Amino acid sequence: MIWKKITIETTTEAVDMISYTLGELGVEGIEVEDKIPLTEEEKQAMYIDILPELPPDDGIALISCYIDNPETDVEALVEKINIDLEDLRQFMEIGSGTITIGETEDKDWINNWKEFFHPFWLDNILIKPTWIPESEVERKAGDIMVEIDPGTAFGTGAHETTKLCIAQLKKYLTGEETVFDVGCGSGILSIIASKLGAKTVFGVDIDPLAVEASYENIEVNGIDRSRANFMQGNVIGDADFRETMLQTEGSLPEYDVVVANILADVIIPLSAKIAPFMKQDGVFISSGIINMKEDAVREALLSNGFEIIETTYMKDWVSFTAKKV
Repeated sequence: MIWKKITIETTTEAVDMISYTLGELGVEGIEVEDKIPLTEEEKQAMYIDILPELPPDDGIALISCYIDNPETDVEALVEKINIDLEDLRQFMEIGSGTITIGETEDKDWINNWKEFFHPFWLDNILIKPTWIPESEVERKAGDIMVEIDPGTAFGTGAHETTKLCIAQLKKYLTGEETVFDVGCGSGILSIIASKLGAKTVFGVDIDPLAVEASYENIEVNGIDRSRANFMQGNVIGDADFRETMLQTEGSLPEYDVVVANILADVIIPLSAKIAPFMKQDGVFISSGIINMKEDAVREALLSNGFEIIETTYMKDWVSFTAKKV
């Protein structure tokens, strides 16, 4: 299906008012493109470590809307938009107000990425998308199979940062450990920890969709909820997190292993908060660290009472394995 795309060039100052005006005209959804830097709150909610460099903010914004109803008279709608823009121009700067009409295909953008996610092995761990039949994958005796559908949550296991965590989990899980997965994403590290013999796993993420995906994925993998639990929360910024966790877990356990595949800028403050959740000599596996931030994370771990027992690398990424001392 082909959608009509209407795009208005305006100023960042006028975005809210024009968005409201489009809503009054019956437009249900819009897309805004600008060069305004992200706020700190927005950065913390993202799952990337290095943000793309934007050109300087020039005050220009593009507002686009998509029309899928073939009965909509697009030319008439554009005429109404032009009239409203001229009215707005009387009391605020709206820039050029240029309107362009284009077309775009109706694609399932949420699911298109699935064609790039294929089964793969990490030593004897087979990671398989849930939508690929098991009969289509060759398995070897002793393989541990993990089925994953990340949905809109982060984590297929294919990224170097996740592979670094998995390698360390294989090394430090010998059976019956308790594991705390901070920033659980799709739940993949929790699932692998369970399949490697962890007694229980507890995952937390700031994104409610990640918690939902984690529960769905443990069910697909046949892991009982008595062994895996997840909650939405912020270990670093929420002063009441410990109390909320206490209500969820029934007690405040001290974990044998904590794993955090997040971002260097999150691991640094996390290193000052995570020790109370760990047993003495517990292991803290951290990844998601771009190599240019290696020294900053190392310094934070050491200054917060950890002993670094191993540093591993894959391409541009670094993982620290540290012990609470």
